[in-house]
Amino acid sequence: MAADQGAVLTHRARPVAGPPVADVARRGLVLMAVYNGAAHLAEQLQSFEAQTRGDWDLIVSDDGSTDGSLDLLSAFARRWCEMPQRHEVTVLAGPRLGFVRNFFHLLRQVPEEAPFAALSDQDDVWFPDKLERALTALAALPEGQPGLYCARSLVCDEALQPLRVSPLLQRPVSFRNALVQSVGGGNTMVMNAAALRLVRAALDEAEDSASHDWWLYQILSACGGSILRDPEPVLHYRQHGGNAIGANTSMRGRLFRIRFILGRRFAAWNDVNLRALDASRHRFTDEALAVMDHYAAARRGGALARLRALRASGVYRQGRLGTVALYLVCLFGRL
Repeated sequence: MAADQGAVLTHRARPVAGPPVADVARRGLVLMAVYNGAAHLAEQLQSFEAQTRGDWDLIVSDDGSTDGSLDLLSAFARRWCEMPQRHEVTVLAGPRLGFVRNFFHLLRQVPEEAPFAALSDQDDVWFPDKLERALTALAALPEGQPGLYCARSLVCDEALQPLRVSPLLQRPVSFRNALVQSVGGGNTMVMNAAALRLVRAALDEAEDSASHDWWLYQILSACGGSILRDPEPVLHYRQHGGNAIGANTSMRGRLFRIRFILGRRFAAWNDVNLRALDASRHRFTDEALAVMDHYAAARRGGALARLRALRASGVYRQGRLGTVALYLVCLFGRL
């Protein structure tokens, strides 16, 4: 076995030699990225155990934890193999290149026959019906239609005391929105088998993205997939000093995002995202191709030509202020 394939935690709850993703493809998968998550990991694992849908196994990509994360995973692997509803736990060595690459690494491990995959952070707590809600929604799609489910979350402090519910969307989800805004929290995302097939193929073409969940929203909406956004919250989204990306629900958070659009980092993220999307453009619908090409044109040329191209693209953010900010950065050549 190659060293970078990681280790598998079996019912013996210890690392063993074998393929990177053992024999866990017959059921759905929970994909969790972990890095020094021991402080909150047990609560998240307990919330998996409490799910009303039990047909899942867990694959973890550990990005080099030095705390007790692996010990916790081993303990739960041993515990779950002794329960009537057994769950296999597979732990892989992560790429150690940050959370985006860690999630990409996880998605690349999903076997062809997996019926669904749910993404998970290490520090949230799922509501008991999270998986069931997602799979019920995805089951309503036509056979073979790629589907990405996402939902609202209950934003909490570190002790899980509720602060607020993430906002309802004001406008539809679509590729025109996905190009300029990530609105589906990766910690709520669940994909069906058709979406996973599309994602695995596109991952062979994408080198990087500003965010794994943003890329999933972009690639699936661009390729004709259905984006299902649940208006109900499905998990406790814990806010603490170690969040890779915090919640964008308070007025202060929203103003920060507006300043972000007006700053230069948004343009840099556009560079990364458009490179990744362009590599998969042969998979896009005709409409998505036109939208992306207009948006790319809005990033070059004279000011009037840029503004016309941006308008032709039809891109929008969920709030009016954010959409106005897009036109401002376009006007000043910083899109």
